[in-house]
Amino acid sequence: MIKCVVWDIDNTLLTGVYLESGADLPGADPGLTGVLRELSARGILSAIASRNPPAAADYVQQVTGADFAAVECGWGSKADAIARIAAELSLAPDVIAFVDDDMLERAEVAAAQPDVLVLTPEEAAEAPAWPEFSPAVITAEARRRSQLYAERRRRQAAANEFGGSRDDFLRHAGTQLTIAPAVPDDLPRLHELSVRTHQLNSAGEPVTQPDLARLLASPADAVITVRLADDFGDDGLVGAAIMTGNGGSSGPDVHVPARALVATVPLIMMSCRALGRGALDALLAWLCRSAAADGAAELRVPCLVTERNVPMRLALAAAGLRAEAGSVAPDGRAVFTRPLTGELPQLPDWVTVK
Repeated sequence: MIKCVVWDIDNTLLTGVYLESGADLPGADPGLTGVLRELSARGILSAIASRNPPAAADYVQQVTGADFAAVECGWGSKADAIARIAAELSLAPDVIAFVDDDMLERAEVAAAQPDVLVLTPEEAAEAPAWPEFSPAVITAEARRRSQLYAERRRRQAAANEFGGSRDDFLRHAGTQLTIAPAVPDDLPRLHELSVRTHQLNSAGEPVTQPDLARLLASPADAVITVRLADDFGDDGLVGAAIMTGNGGSSGPDVHVPARALVATVPLIMMSCRALGRGALDALLAWLCRSAAADGAAELRVPCLVTERNVPMRLALAAAGLRAEAGSVAPDGRAVFTRPLTGELPQLPDWVTVK
């Protein structure tokens, strides 16, 4: 599935060349403006990579009414610009499409970024009908995704100007994280997270809505949600964990089910929008504390070992979970464990548990 479309400006989003138009600037291409809006409604981001000054991107945003998640304007390589956009948005190249009217620009990007889907404007006009641009589930969070990434850009700009530590900035920004049991209305978003998350996903495979519903109804399992908001905006449901065992509660206290003094967490997932905002660290701290409070002596997190989920494995290690060297099973998973008998990680004061 394509998660982000990177657009050229001249003769693509605009009907002419910005710098050659003088005072009579070209208008927005009506067909591609419609594509922008349709893709945004499906939760697909848009970004700009153009050989133009930044003012051109501001003008395009004005005439199209689109929110662009990232903007790269300059006279360097567009392949390099796309790489910077991918890094900024925490996206892999194979979920990015690039649209440009110039054959040489398309060829350069295709050669340097072979995993990126390269399109002509004519192909982009037809793309909403393609399966790569047609997510099976469109949640409320998906419809707001462009807005959420615009808020993310403002947040990152403020963080760059802030003189204190990350923790100080999170408090300064009014960060509020809520950990609570899942409810049936959360199932579409939980399924969407299981499909879309890769860097911050321990299981590495989607979970269907029927399977999630069965887990939600099971007294031996718990499905936990994480919601994140701050002064820049409300990101909604950004993460979740599934815990299995014997007994346990799905009520307000949300204890992790323990089995033979071991709490097992087969799935932890978090949106990349929450990366660097303390959400995953807080969830892992809560898992440790909740499992210990429920009588477990050890926390176990089976985790698929891939190149893409390195951030997840780094977070597990930072929370004190360790996998034995060379312990990767034939299915590609390693079990990260942590004893719960010593000092446990603290929850930040901006976390609320319901």
